[in-house]
Amino acid sequence: MTTPHEAGVSTTATLTRRLAAGEEEAFREFHALYFDRLHQFLLVVARGQEQEAREALQETCLRVARHAREFDDEKAFWCWLKAVARNAARDAGRKRTRYTALLHNFANYVRPSAPTGPDADDDRLTAIIDECLVEFASEDRALLQEKYLAGATVTELSLREGLTPKAVESRLLRLRRELRERVLAKLRQS
Repeated sequence: MTTPHEAGVSTTATLTRRLAAGEEEAFREFHALYFDRLHQFLLVVARGQEQEAREALQETCLRVARHAREFDDEKAFWCWLKAVARNAARDAGRKRTRYTALLHNFANYVRPSAPTGPDADDDRLTAIIDECLVEFASEDRALLQEKYLAGATVTELSLREGLTPKAVESRLLRLRRELRERVLAKLRQS
């Protein structure tokens, strides 16, 4: 099997043209030529975290399939692939950070309170979050609780709600922002 570099300019142009046209066989060839190379690159980006690298690699392949375009030479194509892969890894990292922070906040929400000691601030925040959640419409509150307390996936929620996954993600984003604004307003009042 030839490496992408050995394959040369014409092969890259042909492959990327076929990828942009959505040919399944072209994606198989792309996978055979670039999968291992992208995986090694993403292992470095993910600082050796295998699971994070694999998730970013999967997202990279999806983005290549969706947004492929024609490149005349392999060097330009590889630079584009690295940028796509790096962005996929960064997006996944941001998503994990936001998700972890939200889980932490909701863990504080469901944790039994201890009114004295260093946890008093956490208990105050938990009480405020509880107040704010009660103010939400029952279907919005249920959506937040299913996602962040019960651990339901966006796909599961979209099937239950009869919406697209993108619509559920948008709704969750709106609800998180609204919850944050309400919590901050109550913190300012007290």
